[in-house]
Amino acid sequence: MTARLVLTGLVAGVFAAIFGVGGGTIIVPLLVLLASYSPHVAAATSLGAILVTSVAGVVFYALRGDVDVAYAALVGLPAMAGALAGTNLQQRVSGHSLTYAFAVFLAGIGIWLIVG
Repeated sequence: MTARLVLTGLVAGVFAAIFGVGGGTIIVPLLVLLASYSPHVAAATSLGAILVTSVAGVVFYALRGDVDVAYAALVGLPAMAGALAGTNLQQRVSGHSLTYAFAVFLAGIGIWLIVG
């Protein structure tokens, strides 16, 4: 189990650094598939992991002068409010429904990226 969690973190870190993703799109599916986490626990664990990943990534990018703190706050503060609202909503949805909705969301994003 520990090796699977370490692999999940490694894959998420690489994708986070390259594409700016990692939490929901990488960590949650891997925790569900490789570590048999429930969707609710996987989402909560992912949010904790995102904190560590984000700090590591932003420090490196900031050293290169690539971080606009004002814009990061403009996106980050409303995202924080959205995370609180999303957590509240997520707790009211079954694990099966949550997994299905997440799959539809990811497929929609994939189609949008290809077509758009």
